[in-house]
Amino acid sequence: MSLTLLDRLWAMHEIHRRDDGASLLWVDRHLLHEGSHHAFRKLAERGLPVAEPSLTTAVADHYAPTRDREAGGADDSIRSMIRTLRENARTHGLRHFDLYSAAQGIVHVVGPEQGLTLPGVLMVCGDSHTSTHGAFGALAFGIGATEVAHVLATQTIWQVKPRAMRIRFEGTLSHGVTAKDMALGWISRLGADGARGHAIEYAGEAVQGLSMEGRMTLCNLSIEGGGRFGMVAPDETTFAYVEGRTFAPRGAGFDRAVEAWRALRSDDEANFDRDFVIDAATIAPTVSWGTSPEDSLPIDAALPKPEDLPEGQGRKVRDALEYMGLEAGRPLIGTPVDQVFIGSCTNARIEDLRAAAAVLDGRRAKVPGLVSPGSMVVKAQAEAEGLDRIFRDAGLEWVDAGCSMCVGMNGDLVPPGKRCASTTNRNFRGRQGPGARTHLMSPAMVAAAAVEGALTDVRELMKERG
Repeated sequence: MSLTLLDRLWAMHEIHRRDDGASLLWVDRHLLHEGSHHAFRKLAERGLPVAEPSLTTAVADHYAPTRDREAGGADDSIRSMIRTLRENARTHGLRHFDLYSAAQGIVHVVGPEQGLTLPGVLMVCGDSHTSTHGAFGALAFGIGATEVAHVLATQTIWQVKPRAMRIRFEGTLSHGVTAKDMALGWISRLGADGARGHAIEYAGEAVQGLSMEGRMTLCNLSIEGGGRFGMVAPDETTFAYVEGRTFAPRGAGFDRAVEAWRALRSDDEANFDRDFVIDAATIAPTVSWGTSPEDSLPIDAALPKPEDLPEGQGRKVRDALEYMGLEAGRPLIGTPVDQVFIGSCTNARIEDLRAAAAVLDGRRAKVPGLVSPGSMVVKAQAEAEGLDRIFRDAGLEWVDAGCSMCVGMNGDLVPPGKRCASTTNRNFRGRQGPGARTHLMSPAMVAAAAVEGALTDVRELMKERG
């Protein structure tokens, strides 16, 4: 029988299947952040230990201050969240990338960076963007607080197997088009519920041509299209990225692992419950305009007109335009922005910072902005390459690693009514702060918006560089 990548990964981890179809799965890696305190309290109430401390990693990211860390860098409530994670990690003997660790960062950046994320593993975390790790051919998904407690206590989790969906990006991307544009592109075409109930396998020439950073961005955003998680079959690009990472197999062990990882793919004859093909050449730099990632358009498009749409859809569009302070029918290009943000688990890896710096090099930003690298490892690498100098010379603020302005839990917020060009993953109402107006886009597009002080087609700035 022909199998999908999902079938293979599921079978590798299934311990037991109930009569109702739910599977008990073994968890290879459990990632934690500050929000895990509810789960540790449940363990304490029952007097339970962490079942597999060596498979559990804690990372300070959601509340991590991005400035003045040595002086505390945050108010008491934020410091309390970080201190609680530290105490729980120490109590249970967990690996912990604390606030002052040279490897601290966003959990979905740290995992791959340290070699904790490997092809074929099952990873969970109390964060929906755990789907990022599927870029390695891993089974990776976010879980709730009660499930975090279950995994801590048993190293297993009950799940119903999702249906299999494949999105193939055939052909090649145009210059200036990135994985972020691919993700916003398919979500805008299929909708925020387009992949509901499905595990997405990304395939095709354009996906194979992506770096691991690009594949992580693509898988990261799977959840925004309703997918349970995203995956890419591992290949030579994957193996080259993993080799030499701190927690990856080494020597002969790595060679044996690669041989096993090569089998992690869908058979040519495998059947998917849903199968979509997108011509990669039709994708343009893409920007969100509304209050959901599905509200995205090519940068050269005009805003939708509610009166041209069916009543229910028109009302939704009208409400989104009102919240965003935009006029129906106007071009996206030229929409003024108040500030920019480059960061988050979606787009704060070294490749993302290089792309933004390439646009900003030798130019000044017309609006203020914040650049928060995905990890302190990324920060050190960027500084070694001089990228921090480019951002500072352009007038942007260069800070430490964390989730920062993606979700604002550490106090990095967009003021009410202000418009932010952002590399993050969600543009929901108030996501970056009460009343904040968020436009999602790639790092290069955010850099272009900073230079022009408005939504801009980065390809025009690229032409100036030849």
